[in-house]
Amino acid sequence: MNNENRPILDVNEKPPIHQWLTLSLQHLFAMFGATVLVPFLVELDPGVALVSSGLATIAYLIITKGQIPAYLGSSFAFISPIIAVKAFGGPEAAMLGSFLAGLVYGAVALLIKTSGLKWLMRIMPPVVVGPVIIVIGLGLANVAVGMAMNDPVTGKYSLTHFSVALFTLAVTIVCSLFFRGILGIIPILAGIVSGFAFAYFRGIVDFTKVIKADVIQSPDFIVPFVTYTPDFSWTIALIMMPVATVTIAEHIGHQLVLSKVVGRNFLEKPGLHRSILGDGVGVMIGSLIGGPPVTTYGENIGVLAITRIYSVYVIAGAAVTAICFGFLGKVTALISTIPSAVMGGVSILLFGIIASSGLRMLVDNKIDFGNKRNLIISSVILVTGIGGAALKLSDNLQIAGMALATLIGVILNLVLPGREDDDELMNKMFGESNNDTAA
Repeated sequence: MNNENRPILDVNEKPPIHQWLTLSLQHLFAMFGATVLVPFLVELDPGVALVSSGLATIAYLIITKGQIPAYLGSSFAFISPIIAVKAFGGPEAAMLGSFLAGLVYGAVALLIKTSGLKWLMRIMPPVVVGPVIIVIGLGLANVAVGMAMNDPVTGKYSLTHFSVALFTLAVTIVCSLFFRGILGIIPILAGIVSGFAFAYFRGIVDFTKVIKADVIQSPDFIVPFVTYTPDFSWTIALIMMPVATVTIAEHIGHQLVLSKVVGRNFLEKPGLHRSILGDGVGVMIGSLIGGPPVTTYGENIGVLAITRIYSVYVIAGAAVTAICFGFLGKVTALISTIPSAVMGGVSILLFGIIASSGLRMLVDNKIDFGNKRNLIISSVILVTGIGGAALKLSDNLQIAGMALATLIGVILNLVLPGREDDDELMNKMFGESNNDTAA
C-alpha cells in the first residue's frame, strides 16, 4: 500500500481525545441533511430520526464486530411506502411495516450465511434492481416539485417559494460540483442552510416553535404497546417488505465500495451476512421508537475516502452525538421551521440522483437493451411502478406501486427465456475473486 492510500487511522485505531469530537462531527454533518429530510417528508419527528440513526449505527458496529466503519442514516427508498402505509393506517402502521422490513433483512442474512449469494442474484439481478431504483426516484418527483412550487398553507403556486427552492437547488449543485474536501461531501446540508437563510430574508420562516421549545426535550417516540397497539395487516406487509430486497441490493453495492475504500474485503470478513443483519436490526430499532428505516450512507463513505480515517470509534462518536442532538429541543424545533420549499429544492436533486443511480447500475453492469428480454423487464417495471399500478386482492389487501413493480420484475426475470448464467452474473457483479461469497 503506498503512502497516498495508507490510512491515517485504521479501522480499530482510536483517535486522539482532542480530535475525536471534531472527526465525529464531520460524519454527523455528512449524514445530517439527508437524515432529517426523510422524516420531514413523511411527517415523522426529526429528533426521533436522529436518535434511531445513532442507535442503529451503534447496533451495526456491534453486530459487525467493530470491523466495518459505516454510518446508518434515514433511507430514501422507504419514503413512498411510508407515505402509502400512513395513509392506510397512520404512523403506527408505518412503524409495523418497517419492523417487518427489518425481518426481511434477517431472513436474507441467514440465507446468505447458509447458501451464498447466487440465489439472491438470481431473483434480484441488476436488470430488475436498476429499474426499481429508478421507480423509487421518479415516483417521488411530484412530491419534490410540489414542495418546491406551492405554498404549503394555500396549496397554490407561489413564486416566492419556488425562488427559494431554486436558490437552494443551485447552492446544492454548486457545492457538489465545485467544492472539495469535507464541503464537497455535505452539499445537502450546505444547500439546506443556505436555502433557509434565503427563505428567512424572503419572509417565509417562522421561529415561534424554536422560541417555545425547551433546550432539552424528549422527541415524540412511537413505541409499540406503550403509545399504540400494533395491528398487523397483509397490505402493510406487502407495501413495505418488498422494499427491503431493493435496499439490500444497494447495501451490497455500498459494501463493495467501502471494501475498496478501506482496502479490506468486508464481504468475507466479518461477512456480508453480518452487515446485512446489522442493517436490518437498525431498521427494527428505528421502528420500535418511531424513526424511519435506515441504510448505510454513501455520504459517510465519501468522508472515509477523503480523510482516510477509517476508525469505527469515530463512527461511534458520530452515533452518540446524533443521539444527543435528538434530545436538543431547540435543534429539532429549528429543523421543523425549515420551509418546505427549501426541502423541495434539495429533493429535486436527491430524488433525481436516486433515479440516476438506478440507471448507473444498469450501465455499470453492461445491461444490453438491444436484448428484448432486458428491454421488456425494464419497461414493465418502470411503467407499473411510476404509473402506480395496483393489484387489489380484497378491500383490505392490495399490492401497489413499487412493490407490485418489483414483484412483476422478479417474475419476468425468472420466467422469460435467456436469463444470464449465474456464474457469469456473479462475476459481472462482484468479480471472480468474490464469486458466490457465502461470507
